[in-house]
Amino acid sequence: MSTGKKLAQTAQMLAERPFHGRTEDQPSNLLPIVRLFPKWNLEQAERMWCAAFVYYCCIQAGFSIPYSPQECRSCSLAGCGGWEEFAQGDKRIAYYDGQQAIRDADFVWQEGDILLYDQVFINREHDHIGILLKLEEEKLVVAEGNVGDTNCSGVVRREKDEHIRAIIRIPDGFIYE
Repeated sequence: MSTGKKLAQTAQMLAERPFHGRTEDQPSNLLPIVRLFPKWNLEQAERMWCAAFVYYCCIQAGFSIPYSPQECRSCSLAGCGGWEEFAQGDKRIAYYDGQQAIRDADFVWQEGDILLYDQVFINREHDHIGILLKLEEEKLVVAEGNVGDTNCSGVVRREKDEHIRAIIRIPDGFIYE
């Protein structure tokens, strides 16, 4: 099985768990995710954990990636900007412009692609992130942490539209050195 397919399966299982921050009825269950980031705590993660969820899924799927690779200049992989810096800085990782990929009829979307969004969560650049599970006609089925106002992980259907900033594809068997 490809690493991307394993990442997609892992992400779907974890998104449907679901993980959640504090809710009216329950305390946060994000500790397994937050624990991967030594400079972070549950309170700091509250409603800001979508990128950390993607990292957690990658680790659970078997990728060996430090939480703050040297390519990350502004933040760790707990932040969407860190994912972009990591993908653009490590030439082994494929980084595709999202808008160009949407226009390119030959672009092949793959299970396990990491989708970086603009203006979805807090109306800023690279403000949300998720893992592609499958393509369903013109919709993308994506596992995400901190979905909308729910403060929960989940599987959502997104349009292929102007909100997709980038597609990050980690190659099979990737090991960070």
